Amino acid sequence: MIRVYVDMVADLFHYGHVELLRQARALGDYLVVGVHSDDDVLAHKRQPIMTMKERVACVAGCRYVDEVLPNAPWITSSDWIEEHHIDLVVHGSDYSQEDLIDTHGVPIEMGILRTVGYTPQISTTEIIRRIREGSP
Repeated sequence: MIRVYVDMVADLFHYGHVELLRQARALGDYLVVGVHSDDDVLAHKRQPIMTMKERVACVAGCRYVDEVLPNAPWITSSDWIEEHHIDLVVHGSDYSQEDLIDTHGVPIEMGILRTVGYTPQISTTEIIRRIREGSP
């Protein structure tokens, strides 16, 4: 059995998130999703709009997901990979190589990182912009 791991914020869960999870699940037999803590998200992006409980519930409700790990680390370490028996780590293609090395350097070194296509038409940032501007 191939255990695939994806980490994400999962704020304002949308079809771009679902597409990432669908593509990741297609690469293995069991999909584990780590959801980053509010503090980590705030340190690297912005304050999440949804609570951890809400974000975890959305991810858990996705048909492609087998297991959700709250408070996943921002940087994927060898200890995390070993603890959760991860065979393959997946990330969207929206990160630069430099950002991937910063956050997923260990899986890259291990040869277990795969990137999947990013859905460019939608993002949490885009949804927030639409709400602020009152337009689709």
